[in-house]
Amino acid sequence: MKLKNPVIILSTFVITGLIGWYFFARSSGIGSGEQSVKTMTLGSGEQSIVLIPLEGPITGKKAELSGLAWMGDTLVLLPQYPEKFGSNDGALFTIPKQAILDYLDGKSQRPISPNTVELIAPGLKDSIPKFEGYEAIGFLNQSVYLTIESGKDNQMMGYLVSGTVSSDSGVIRIDTSHVAGIQPPIQMDNRTDEALVITQNKILTFFEVNGANLNPQPAAHVFDLNLTPEGTILFPHLEYLVTDAALGLDGEIWVLNQASPKDSELFSIIDPLKDFRKVERLVKLNYETSGITLADTPLLQIELDKDPRNWEGLVLLDNRGFLLVTDKSPDTLLGFIPVPK
Repeated sequence: MKLKNPVIILSTFVITGLIGWYFFARSSGIGSGEQSVKTMTLGSGEQSIVLIPLEGPITGKKAELSGLAWMGDTLVLLPQYPEKFGSNDGALFTIPKQAILDYLDGKSQRPISPNTVELIAPGLKDSIPKFEGYEAIGFLNQSVYLTIESGKDNQMMGYLVSGTVSSDSGVIRIDTSHVAGIQPPIQMDNRTDEALVITQNKILTFFEVNGANLNPQPAAHVFDLNLTPEGTILFPHLEYLVTDAALGLDGEIWVLNQASPKDSELFSIIDPLKDFRKVERLVKLNYETSGITLADTPLLQIELDKDPRNWEGLVLLDNRGFLLVTDKSPDTLLGFIPVPK
């Protein structure tokens, strides 16, 4: 059999290698058009995740969880549409921290059945045009703060509301008389500020899309505790989606950073492999009053499953690691990621 031209064979190997590196770099957030992510380094492999079994209404797809936050030693799981649970304005789910620790420490193997806390927000849903649900939640003592999404196509708008928690932690009452608007920096369907943290008596909210080719000037919105807007501060270019955020023990901010094949608009170049892409990771950010920057810390790549998971909620579990929750894709999943050794 006659051999092919060795120059052609060598050229083929070189081109194939370059293509492989190109798509690896893009999927990691590195490369042309993503300058701010160049400084991010990959961790030493994917980080395993421990799934914590749940039972009850929270396991149904209609739960569509969109945020996590600690209310003291109680984990609050925010449904995008609380009215689907309970009467009137609905309810949020809660899990005692000890129940989670008992499962992780092997003291219990039973699925956890969350409790609920009643939500009272009379007329709020109807007062916001094209209301699309709650997206993020945070607590400070007996106060609670939530972001809301509204609109469709190129008429999206975000909002910030606040409320109080009853003394027995059984009721969350929203102050419907004071709603602060959050204007998106760009217009994309189903994209508003989907993450928030509370730090130094300020509320910071983060827009979902901050990629260099889509959002030229990403920024975090700043509010005081009375929802008075205090402008914006710099936020880094971070490809794909920012779906939730959590304040670290040393004042740093961790964000959920992800994308799935259905998020084709986030892959800003023509990519024949985009239908096979999955991005699930945690990224550490440094916070100063002047702005937020990428930390010089390897990002945490979450161990991927065969099906993309849409992680929508993030909190720290003391100094042990992170708790994450999905919305409804592929199901309601509560997971734990230990701090890397």
